[in-house]
Amino acid sequence: MSHAQASRAASLQLLAGAAIIGSNGILVRLAGMPPTAVAFWRMLLAGVLLAALVTLRHGWQALPGKAWRWLAVPVLAFAIDLWMWHQSILRIGPGLATLLANAQVFFMALAGVLLFRERLGPRFVAGVLLAFFGLWLLLGADWASLPPQYRGGVWLGLATGVAYAAYNIGIKRTQALSGAGRARVPVEQVLCLAAFGSALCLGAIGWAEGEALRPPSLHTWGVLLALAAIGHCLSWILISRAMGALPVALAGLLLLAQPIVAYLLDVLLFDVPVSPRQWMGLAVSLAGIFVAGVRGRQPPLPVQEP
Repeated sequence: MSHAQASRAASLQLLAGAAIIGSNGILVRLAGMPPTAVAFWRMLLAGVLLAALVTLRHGWQALPGKAWRWLAVPVLAFAIDLWMWHQSILRIGPGLATLLANAQVFFMALAGVLLFRERLGPRFVAGVLLAFFGLWLLLGADWASLPPQYRGGVWLGLATGVAYAAYNIGIKRTQALSGAGRARVPVEQVLCLAAFGSALCLGAIGWAEGEALRPPSLHTWGVLLALAAIGHCLSWILISRAMGALPVALAGLLLLAQPIVAYLLDVLLFDVPVSPRQWMGLAVSLAGIFVAGVRGRQPPLPVQEP
C-alpha cells in the first residue's frame, strides 16, 4: 500500500470512529445516571470487553517501562476528560458540549509541533481557522446574557479539550513506545489498560462525590453496555489504529467530525432550535475540515499493522 493510500484509509477509519463518538453524548443523557457514574461504567465495561478481545485474539504482551510511564497520561487525562464532559453535557447539552471539547485540535496541533516536530502548512492553519469560526457561529448567543450554570458548562467543555488532547497524545506515544525493539503491543491492549486505569480514577471521584454507582434498571445496563462496546471500544480501536499512521495535527482536525455528528443528533432527537447563522456555522466547520484534510504533501508515518 502506498503512503497516499495508507493515509486515506487511516483518515476514513479515524472519521468513522469520530462519528461514533459523536453519538456518545446522546447515550450519556439516555443512561439517566449521575455523570461520574456513567463515565465509571463506560470505562469499566470497556476494559472488560477489551480484555476479552485481547485474550481471544492477540494474547497479552509485556509493555516496556517507558510505555508504562506514558500510559499514566491517557489514564488520568481520560478520567478528567469524561468527568468534565459529562458535567458539561448536563449543563449545555450533548451537542454543544462535544463541540467545545473539540478545541482539542489547537492543543494537538501545538503538541505536534513541540513534541513530534511536525510542521503546520498554511492550508492546515486556514482549515483550523475556518473550522473554529464555524464553531463560533454555532455557539451563537451573547456571552453576557447566558446564565452562570450555562457559562460554567461552556468552560467545562473547553477544558475537556485540553484533557482530550492529552489522552490522544498519550495513546499515540504509548503505542509507539510499546513496539520499541520488539513486536508491537496491540492497540486493544493499550486501550484496555487505559480503560481500567481511568475507571479506577472515576470510581474514586464518584465515591468522593457520594454518587450512587449502581445502575438502577436493565434499560440503564443496556445503554451503558452500548456506550462501552460501541461508543468506546469500537470507536477508539478505529481511531487509535488510524492515529499511528497520521500526523498529530491532522488527526486532531479530523476528530472535529465528532461535534458535527453530536450537534446534528442533538437537533434531530431533542428538537433543539437552529438559526440560519448556526447552519452556516456547521457548513463553515465542514469546509474547514475539508480544506485542512486535503493539504497533503507531507508523507505520513508508516502504517503499523495491529
